[in-house]
Amino acid sequence: MDLVAKYQVFFGFLKWVPFYFMENVVWMVDTRGCGLVVNESTIKCEVQILGVVGRVFRNENSGSSEDSYVERLLDRISNGVLAEDRRAAMLELQSVVSESRAGQMAFGAMGFPVILSVLKEERDDFEMVRGALETLVGALSPIGHAKGPANEVQPTLMNSDLLSREVDNISLLLSLLSEEDFYVRYYTLQLLTALLTNSPQRLQEAILSIPRGITRLMDMLMEREVIRNEALLLLTYLTREAEEIQKIVVFEGAFEKIFSIIKEEGGSEGGVVVQDCLELLNNLLRNSASNQVLLRETMGFDQLLSVLKLRGTTYKFTQEKTINLLSVLETINLLIIGGPETDPGRDSNKLTNKTVLVQKKVLDHLFMLGVESQWAPVPVRCAALHCIGDLIANHPKNLEELASKRLGEEPDLEPALNSVLRILLRTSSKQEFMAADYLFKNFCQQNPDGQTMLASTLILQPQSMIHAPVEEDINMSFGSMLLHGLTTGENEGDVETCSRAASVLSHVIKGNNQCKEKVLQIELEAPTPILGRAEPLLHRMVKYLALASSMKSKDGKSSTSENVFVQPIILKLLIIWLSDCPNAVQCFLDSRPHLTYLLELVSNPTTTVSVRGLAAVLLGECVIYNKSNASGRDAYSIVDAISQKVGFTSYFLKFDEMQKSSLFTSAKPFLPRKSLTRSSAASMAEIEDGANESSDQKNEHPMLASVFDSPFVYFLKRLEADIREKMVEAYSSPKSQVTVVPAELEQRSGENDVDYIKRLKTFVEKQCHEIQDLLSRNATLAEDLARTGGNNSSPLERKVSGGSDRVQLETLRRDLQEASQRIETLKADKAKAESEAATYKNLAGKTESDLKSLSDAYNSLEQANFRLEKEVEALKSGDIEALKEEAREEALKESEAELSDLLVCLGQEQSKVEKLSTRLRELGEDVDTLLEGIGDDAGADDADEDEEEEED
Repeated sequence: MDLVAKYQVFFGFLKWVPFYFMENVVWMVDTRGCGLVVNESTIKCEVQILGVVGRVFRNENSGSSEDSYVERLLDRISNGVLAEDRRAAMLELQSVVSESRAGQMAFGAMGFPVILSVLKEERDDFEMVRGALETLVGALSPIGHAKGPANEVQPTLMNSDLLSREVDNISLLLSLLSEEDFYVRYYTLQLLTALLTNSPQRLQEAILSIPRGITRLMDMLMEREVIRNEALLLLTYLTREAEEIQKIVVFEGAFEKIFSIIKEEGGSEGGVVVQDCLELLNNLLRNSASNQVLLRETMGFDQLLSVLKLRGTTYKFTQEKTINLLSVLETINLLIIGGPETDPGRDSNKLTNKTVLVQKKVLDHLFMLGVESQWAPVPVRCAALHCIGDLIANHPKNLEELASKRLGEEPDLEPALNSVLRILLRTSSKQEFMAADYLFKNFCQQNPDGQTMLASTLILQPQSMIHAPVEEDINMSFGSMLLHGLTTGENEGDVETCSRAASVLSHVIKGNNQCKEKVLQIELEAPTPILGRAEPLLHRMVKYLALASSMKSKDGKSSTSENVFVQPIILKLLIIWLSDCPNAVQCFLDSRPHLTYLLELVSNPTTTVSVRGLAAVLLGECVIYNKSNASGRDAYSIVDAISQKVGFTSYFLKFDEMQKSSLFTSAKPFLPRKSLTRSSAASMAEIEDGANESSDQKNEHPMLASVFDSPFVYFLKRLEADIREKMVEAYSSPKSQVTVVPAELEQRSGENDVDYIKRLKTFVEKQCHEIQDLLSRNATLAEDLARTGGNNSSPLERKVSGGSDRVQLETLRRDLQEASQRIETLKADKAKAESEAATYKNLAGKTESDLKSLSDAYNSLEQANFRLEKEVEALKSGDIEALKEEAREEALKESEAELSDLLVCLGQEQSKVEKLSTRLRELGEDVDTLLEGIGDDAGADDADEDEEEEED
């Protein structure tokens, strides 16, 4: 209201009155019925008079004749006396508003009160009521298709908003549905449909707030055909994105009434009425699992499936029949989805719906439309195949049912999967190929038993059958037909058929190593016996990859742009095949040209971003899943080849370019199909491969989107991280095998072992520091390349990196390899020298210890010998007296020494006695008394001892 008040003050002198405003746009009218639009979003005040033919405010010469004319007509209707004059005025007003936008604008400014008054107060005058309703329908219906300025108020939208603003107006219109007059009810339904088209949200809220509003509309389905059809169209609009209304409509018995009308109209052979019924049914089922459960448990799916049944001339498919069949197939697809993702019971409901549908033999109808009916339009065949694929996805019982399904008539029955494969290989429609491929993808997904079953049939046919026409494959097994498709295209100079078969083969072996090993054993005979022995199927697929770049279409013209999907499909097969399969990697590298071609494909600027990126991924798999130790085919050799031929900067750039492409960014786990409406049904029914070509070719080919589906994109992203990590590890770590010993490490002539070991130790330490520095710099460089992928490099920098930088990198790599060899040699020499030195040291120590022991023993013997010799000489000289004197002197010396020791002991004892005497005196004892007799006893004892000695 601030905006209204603001401009009401500004234009107050003109007596403008605001009566319509919405968001930032205000529409004001004056007493003459002229309109003023003020748009605040343009910052400046933008003034425009809306009168006849949108006249401008500053044009003072233009009149308001049409506004005045509408005003006079309204005056005649409201104030006229004669009934005929009022009816004539109503007819004239109806003509004005249905033919002129200015008339619609003028009517919106002043006509609603008059017309609504007629509907309220003159219900008995059916002619006036009819005229009033037709006038309102004209005021709400667009005139022409010319678009005005973006900020121009559309009169139909404005009138719809004015009429639906009051709930009483909607209630008044709904009450008119109970009138007996046929045209009153018919025009009322038309008016409600127009209101719903222009103001859906407001009308839905108004109808919900009116008691029995939905019930009155549902009652119209039991009226005559014209009213019934109009009510049906109204309900289809009303139930879009309106969950509460959907529940009420279902509660009012919508399912019974819908199928009753479909049966009455002839099923799929019916016209647009059947289409409206199916659209209403789809609106009720699309986002409501509870409505799906109610349909399944009350009416079942029998009446729905009866619409799919082809009647009469099955080869006659009109456009309306095609639309009806597409609508029924959309209904089945909604039941397969099971409800919105946020619904907690969606998964269980989906599983139950799939089970019940297959139990009701829906596969028979779908195979009739998608496979057996030769005259069914391409959109119907594609939709039927998609439904089959969705029915079997992650459903073990339905997978078993499809695996055992047979088509045709006795005795020419064949497995259903064989029939679908034949369509996939033969069809000229790329949309149909994508639908059939989708079926095989869902059959093989999380179904290892099914994959093994299909792989077990991969048996080569005799040479005569290999070159037989495609039409003669009726008696072939699934695997033989698939191998036939893999080899037929090459003979005809067109590998598109080979790529289609390769797509199926990728599903058969995906995530199943047993199937990969089985297919790896298949060897194809050479096209010409002169060319030599048979070649593995894997090698033949690489050959097709090379042929695809120069392939021709079936009309003989170059078709590189049209068949841009062929190389990506074959590359996808090879990537899936080599993933976690070292034997496949070994088989791929057995032929040296394979690696050379792959390196050229990565660096080829004429190929697409997706082809270069997939080729880079395939090269990376040759590194991370390589278990070979053979020279030239091990992981280190592949990394070395990438570094030399492509360069790490350019190599990792291919990953980044592929991830930034629209194929990667637009990949989604689930892409809901566009719902069929009256506006889109006709275009959907006429879809052929060229129909969407204009929109799809702006970005990428539609078949590339099926190649780069969400699981494959996620697989590539995870694989890329492993490739980068393995590349860094291989590029940063040297080879462990060393065979070259530098000449300067040999021991010099005249050089002793100690000096040689010291010199080796010094040299080894120096080389260790240099090697660690080189490894650190090399690892840092490799990590930077793996992390950035060359994102920050300009084209000039990338060009330079291919020259001088590459030379520096190669120099560093060679230095690293030579230094690694030297360090390993030095380590071995050092260990050997240290071992020998330790042995010599231990031996020298032992010898030295033995010599010392011998020396000590020798000295002892010499001393003993010298003493004995002196004794012998003394005995020989006979100087016995001298010896006695010498012995006496020695005894005397010994006695003197003993006496000296005794005197010392006596002195010590005397000192102790004196100390004890002093202490005893301090204690009050008589020391002399205590000592009496001690000396005598000692003397007596000594005398006795002397006497005894004398007696002896």
